[in-house]
Formats: sequence, structure tokens, C-alpha cells
Amino acid sequence: MASVSVFANISQAPEDPILGVTVAYNKDSSPHKLNLGVGAYRTEEGKPLVLDVVRRAEKLLVSDISLKKEYLPITGLADFNKSSAKLILGSDSPAIQENRVATVQCLSGTGSLRVGAEFLKKHYNQHTIYIPSPTWGNHPKIFMMAGLSVKTYRYYDPATRGLDFEGLQQDLSAATSGSIVLLHACAHNPTGVDPTLDQWEHIRKLMRSKGLLPFFDSAYQGFASGSLDADAQSVRMFVADGGECLAAQSYAKNMGLYGERIGALSIVLTSADVARKVESQLKLVIRPMYSSPPIHGASIVATILNDREMYHDWTVELKAMADRIISMRKQLYDAMCAKGTPGDWSHIIKQIGMFTFTGLNPEQVAFMTSEYHVYMTSDGRISMAGLSSSKVTHLSDAMHAAVTRV
Repeated sequence: MASVSVFANISQAPEDPILGVTVAYNKDSSPHKLNLGVGAYRTEEGKPLVLDVVRRAEKLLVSDISLKKEYLPITGLADFNKSSAKLILGSDSPAIQENRVATVQCLSGTGSLRVGAEFLKKHYNQHTIYIPSPTWGNHPKIFMMAGLSVKTYRYYDPATRGLDFEGLQQDLSAATSGSIVLLHACAHNPTGVDPTLDQWEHIRKLMRSKGLLPFFDSAYQGFASGSLDADAQSVRMFVADGGECLAAQSYAKNMGLYGERIGALSIVLTSADVARKVESQLKLVIRPMYSSPPIHGASIVATILNDREMYHDWTVELKAMADRIISMRKQLYDAMCAKGTPGDWSHIIKQIGMFTFTGLNPEQVAFMTSEYHVYMTSDGRISMAGLSSSKVTHLSDAMHAAVTRV
């Protein structure tokens, strides 16, 4: 006779708002269904992509009989950490040359953010973090679970479907001195709206004058513009002034290593002595969490970043992915214009990166799902990487109908 579970009174948790889109999509039997919810790159044929350079790196690793499957150090693979810091900060970064950077391998971007948050909760004098409104849905949860107090600053202006720069400056000016501020390094998720370099400079000056601590989330370096250096400019501006900052990196998008869970957390400090102490404390954060990170994905990244030819080939493949997304933006914009859909749709080509904030409301999104089998998050965010030339007409038909009928 089965006994009653001690967990019987637990309620059913709701689906994750992003991952739940894919769950609903998979249950749909329509041949016309389109999944624009998940943030993963797809080919023109709608298939997942493993980069050629990644396959080459894996073949090298498999054939190297000297490699073992022993535990990595708590901080991860040394070559990976060194190369990751150079990738985001620049190979000629004075901070790296002066050994002022503490870098640890983490579990992709999410894990890097969580390790950084746990470190700040334990060792930083302020426990409030300001995150943009809106931001990636997992951001507030990561920081709250680490014990930080989460507040927001204005970022997106629905009226212009662009940056609310004035609101952003007002909110950061009013923030408590010393607070932590989360910044998207490039290709802001979910809006696709980034500050210009001039606006970044204003943000840097404002934050430094207030003693605000920058915490960058870099999930799309090279994936936004197609240039690794251009997409890291925001971070490098803050590092160049000699101040301190944190940067979480992910290789999910730009190397297609989603399931390998490969990321890094770099903390730029004012001296090599402080960097050594910070690294020692990061170890104490990581050890009771997951002890040490996985070796395979980190070895792939290190192999590619440390081989001149493979690195070059990676940048070519990376630009091809970025260019395809830019092409999808242009095709969708052209289709909306051709249909004469009411409203200004220029934000589709002005925004950057994997996502576009369409401006569609939850009722319009629900209509598109029920009538056209188009799946996306209720806030109107679509993944341009999930779109293909063959599906542009279907999507533009759905958007036109939603705007004119709902």
C-alpha cells in the first residue's frame, strides 16, 4: 500500500516563461508552427548548428591520448581563464598585464552571474543591485537567490522602442552610492536596444562619480555586430579608467556551446595583491556549490582561442551567424512595410543581436499563437535566430493580423 508523500502538499510550479514556450511548441502538431521563443541559433533550415571549428577542436581533443578526465582545479582550466579574460578585456589590457584580474571558470553565463553575486553578498559593502527594466527573466532570480536586494532602473522606452536614456541617467543618479549595477555588455536581452558609445561614456562617468560598481553580463560577444572587439567596447571603457568591475561571460551563443555550460567570471581589481585575495575567496564560493567546473567544453574553447588559424575560422563562422540574423531583421522589416502594417517598424532593423522587442502586447502574442501557431514570449520578444527566409512571410502575416485585428 502506497504511503502519502511528505511532499504531497507541494503545488505545481508554473513553466519557465521562456522555456515554457518550447514546451507548448513541441505539443503543437501544426506543420506551420514557428518557435521564436528560445534564445538559440538556428540555421536557414531551422536546425541547430554545431560550428565546424568546434568539431575540429573536439577531434583534436579526442585524439590527444595525453588528456585525462581528472578534476579541474576549483578555478577551472587555466588556459581557458587566461584566454577568456583576453577575449573580453583585450589582449593588450593593462589590467591583465598588471595581474589585476581574477578569472574563474563557471557554469556558463548563469553560473558566472551567480558566483559573482554570492561573492558580492559575502564581501562587498553594498547588497543592492540595480538591473535594467526590462531584463532577462532569470536575472532577478539569480541575484535574489544570492541574497542581494534587486531594484530596477529605466532602460527601454515603449514609445520609441528604443533606449530611455534620460530615465536611465535619472535612476542611476538617484541610486545609493556604491550600489551594484547590472549592465548588458551588448545585444541587450530582451530588447535588442544598446546604448551608443557616446551614451556608454556618459553612463561610465555617471557610475564612477557615484561609486557604482559595474557588473557586466556578456552573453553575446561577437554575436551582435559580428565583431568580437566591437561587442566588448562597453566593458573595455570601464576597465580603461582603472576602476573595478565584474564581467560574466558565456560561450553558449558565440561558440554554440549551449549544453556544455561554459562561462567565466572576471573581476577587475586595482592591484595584483587584491586580485590574489579575491581569487582565493572565489574558490570558497565555488567549492560548496559545484566543487569544480566541467573540463570538456573549456578545453574546446581554449583550443580554439589559442590556435591562430582556428581562432580566425571561428570569427568567420561567428560573423556569418551575426550576418544571418541581421539579414532576417531586414527581411522582416521589408515584409512589414510591404504589407503596410500600421505603425513604425524601423526598430526591427535598429535593434541588435539575437532578440527583437516587437512592441506586440500579450493579447496580440496569444492571438498569433492560437491563429498562426507562432510561439514567442508574452512580452513580444522574438528570437531573430529562430527565423528563416522561408518563414518571414508567415511571421509578417501573423504580426499584421495581430496589429490590425486585436
